[in-house]
Amino acid sequence: MVSMLLYLVFLIPFSLLNMWWFMVVYLMLGMFYYLHTFWFFGYYSMVSYSFGGDILSMCMIFLSFWIVSLMIVASYGVYRSGNYSSEFLVVNVFLLFFLVLTFSTSNLFLFYLFFESSLIPTLFLIFGWGYQPERLSAGFYLLFYTLFASLPLLLGIFYISSTSCSVFYFLIEVDCNFYLYLSLILAFLVKMPMIFVHFWLPKAHVEAPIAGSMILAGVLLKLGGYGLLRVSCFIYEYMFVWGYVLIGLSLYGTFLVGFLCLYQTDMKSLIAYSSVAHMGLVLCGIFSFNYWGLCGSLILMIGHGLCSSGLFCLANIVYERVSSRSFMVNKGLIAFMPSLSLFWFILSSNNMASPPSLNLLGEVMLINGVMSWSSLSFIFLGLSSFLSCCYSIYLYSYVQHGYVYSGLFKFNSNTLREYVLIFYHLLPLNFIILSGDIFVLWL
Repeated sequence: MVSMLLYLVFLIPFSLLNMWWFMVVYLMLGMFYYLHTFWFFGYYSMVSYSFGGDILSMCMIFLSFWIVSLMIVASYGVYRSGNYSSEFLVVNVFLLFFLVLTFSTSNLFLFYLFFESSLIPTLFLIFGWGYQPERLSAGFYLLFYTLFASLPLLLGIFYISSTSCSVFYFLIEVDCNFYLYLSLILAFLVKMPMIFVHFWLPKAHVEAPIAGSMILAGVLLKLGGYGLLRVSCFIYEYMFVWGYVLIGLSLYGTFLVGFLCLYQTDMKSLIAYSSVAHMGLVLCGIFSFNYWGLCGSLILMIGHGLCSSGLFCLANIVYERVSSRSFMVNKGLIAFMPSLSLFWFILSSNNMASPPSLNLLGEVMLINGVMSWSSLSFIFLGLSSFLSCCYSIYLYSYVQHGYVYSGLFKFNSNTLREYVLIFYHLLPLNFIILSGDIFVLWL
């Protein structure tokens, strides 16, 4: 595991030298190398200096590698315009470094430390390369929501350290109470984000550059789910007892956010709100605490990370040409970009869990898990699935059809880089389902 960390450290000189395409190739080669050296055991392997990985950790690490390499491809405008491109690469490498540390540590305190550290490069991305002046308030929303919820987590870890004499996930044995339970899960609920603490997410997405949106949707929201799955090892009695409150809230949230999506006028905002709905379903699966729910939550986290990131890339491709993300301006794009319209259709379909995407496998498992927890949940599950179809079709049809906006004077055609970028989102999203059994081996 330390070899992977050293590999990332040695990428820093290349990023300082502004070797843009070399970084993309190097990150992808690194991911494939580690993919073939890891044997997908259900227990911690590749252990060195308390860093290691089981299937849950390594799936998240490979997702981080893939999304960060595609972020660099998507942000080619930064390199072309010379907008501090070497600094941009350094920020991306540090972000990936902290994410790999977060997912590979088996120590709860170090997990907290790296979990919070990943916030700093994300803020730099939003502050440094964001589009509008409101990016400052969006960054502060992100910072203070996360920090406010994370302080109780730190106190909870100190309490566990003093009573259990260990902060390693698998050695902790603590007499849990309601306050400790709340302190351990609150930070992760905000990070996911759960409904009613989700207000930072649409704001951060709309103001962030494409790289910020991709990493937020692709990996940073998954930190919450990963953290909940890790702390559930030693507070499972309380997760089982109090789960009904959070499952009820999340089911209501997925239904409510489906309606919120239907009256958005900004493409990025709609995709951001759909993330809240999908992560609400993941939350239900984790707190249902059965085999189908937990495995389904991992699969949907990976599927949503790729699908949502791809949709943000498509929205950005349109924004770079039209300089607007409004549905009022972006209409009839099938006339300008017919070949890209296919990608819009496939990703919109995948967003509503169409076969053969990972989203379908995840949602089928999650619906099974939540239904076995309580058969009454079918009301909200059915409505939220229906609404997810509605807003995905709304996104596709509004952007692709209708009268072309008369203010468009010039329009560039798509480049090979953009086709490759979207294709590399679709490839794992629709083909990993062929070996979906990997994701059910970690429990």
